[in-house]
Amino acid sequence: MFVDTSGFFSVNDKAEKHHAEASRIYKQAWFRLTTGYVLDEFVALATARKLSREKILAFSEEILIDETVEIVWVNKDLHTKAVELLRNRTDKLYSLCDAVSFVVMRERKITEVLTTDHHFEQEGFVRLLK
Repeated sequence: MFVDTSGFFSVNDKAEKHHAEASRIYKQAWFRLTTGYVLDEFVALATARKLSREKILAFSEEILIDETVEIVWVNKDLHTKAVELLRNRTDKLYSLCDAVSFVVMRERKITEVLTTDHHFEQEGFVRLLK
């Protein structure tokens, strides 16, 4: 499954309403994929939502060595594909991070995403947290 920003946040914040469900799904997944942009966005979201700086930094370090998570690092080609997707969806309010995620998911033929973000459903993916 793909793990989006809100999925990681739900797993890391016990006060988040989706915490128990997100943690269960995350632990049961045999494959986890994300992007560097999601990890960047996680830091911004977690900071804005007042998750402790120590918890944010611990997660940011641990995720890099977690062998159960594959991280796709965004290069110029992937970034360009995401911008093109945004240009083709001017009626949507997708972030660049979302667009990168959509491109990666399509390229990898992944349909399920640990997220609360309805934008993934708009693009035809299966949102696991509702």
